[in-house]
Amino acid sequence: MTMRNGRTVRDLRRENRTAVLQRLYFDGPMSRFSLGPATGLSSGSVSNVVAELVAEGIVEEAGSVDSAGGRPRTLLRVSPGSGFMIGVDIGETRIRIELFDLALTELARTERPLAVGGPHPHERYEVGVVVGHVRDGIAEVLRTADVPAEQLLGVGVGVPGIVARTPEDGAVVHGQTVGWNAVPLERLLREHVELPAPVPYWIDNGAKTLGQAEMWFGAGRGARSAVVVLFGSGVGACVVTDPTGPGRAVEWGHLKVRVRGRRCRCGALGCLEAYAGAEALLERWREAGGRPPEGADEETALTAMLTAAYPAEAGSAPDATALTVLEETAEYLGAGFADLINLFQPERILVGGWAGLQLGTRFLETVEGYAREYALKYPAAHVDIGLGTLGPDAVTVGAAILPLADFFARGGRRTEPEGEAAEEQPAWATTVRERTAH
Repeated sequence: MTMRNGRTVRDLRRENRTAVLQRLYFDGPMSRFSLGPATGLSSGSVSNVVAELVAEGIVEEAGSVDSAGGRPRTLLRVSPGSGFMIGVDIGETRIRIELFDLALTELARTERPLAVGGPHPHERYEVGVVVGHVRDGIAEVLRTADVPAEQLLGVGVGVPGIVARTPEDGAVVHGQTVGWNAVPLERLLREHVELPAPVPYWIDNGAKTLGQAEMWFGAGRGARSAVVVLFGSGVGACVVTDPTGPGRAVEWGHLKVRVRGRRCRCGALGCLEAYAGAEALLERWREAGGRPPEGADEETALTAMLTAAYPAEAGSAPDATALTVLEETAEYLGAGFADLINLFQPERILVGGWAGLQLGTRFLETVEGYAREYALKYPAAHVDIGLGTLGPDAVTVGAAILPLADFFARGGRRTEPEGEAAEEQPAWATTVRERTAH
């Protein structure tokens, strides 16, 4: 049946289910009585929807609360065990795979280092090796938590690079800095990972999944606009300028900070990433005479550099070479932050990623000083700069949010009923922004 506004009864039922699930997820546990005004639905609609969701095992009772002059009201919540998601972070030093329940509680995790070896800098990102790590990691976390693959709502994947989509291959990754030229990642995962065919893959830029996690559940909550910066081997960012819409990934690391400067991994000269990414930072330290630990991975080497520049022992002299390189990097980053402030005028700039969290605890205050010096005075006076709060796992959390968002947008159904198409932008994103704005 089609109503005057073009919506069908099926559409209305799905929207009602979505509204109830959203409120229970973000504001629950709640009673049926409270769900009415919270969702705008009638008591009869709430009762019908709740009855369906309880019967399907998606909603469960969670105790009771006293009511004014009446019998106690039963509280309801979304059942954590009614669905599971996998978040994958295809980083530039390792691949992290985590399994979550519906409450985003981590049930299992595994990591696969991407070892450096051979004469070619892109060898560690060989597509077949990456796909194999993801395949084995997904099988491991499902086995560890004893979760049947059929109960997965989907697999979210954060990747380095630009993600496009084609009808033939699904998500295609253009990762110039890691040597990925139009890699049909979704098709390759479907071919090699042993999951039931209906399990969907959601693949997006890693900085964007980081931004979604911080905006919805971390340091970005309550902001109308923000830039969430991802520092790893390279540099990226997610810009959120519309509180009712999703953020968008921007290749901030490839803004030019020096004409005819250092050559970046992308092949161009003078990119911010050529000065501030962890890989370039360690290379600059080595060129200046520093000695990173032999055979150490980037995370260990960066820790050693920071320890040398900022010794913990009182009275110990800092390594002048490491300190000089880091102070130069702080100024480059400050100039890069000033570009973000002038271009987007965000309320907040948040720093995340494994390298960003290490660097930020040491000299974020210095970076902020340069940013305010180089930016226009008005927007610089109205931006807060700080660290993300979700830690190094934020990319995998954000990736897991992708299938979770789709599940709620479908009204808690794993697959669309015949004749319905999935919504490209999940409806719950608006509700998340509205909720976190208060």
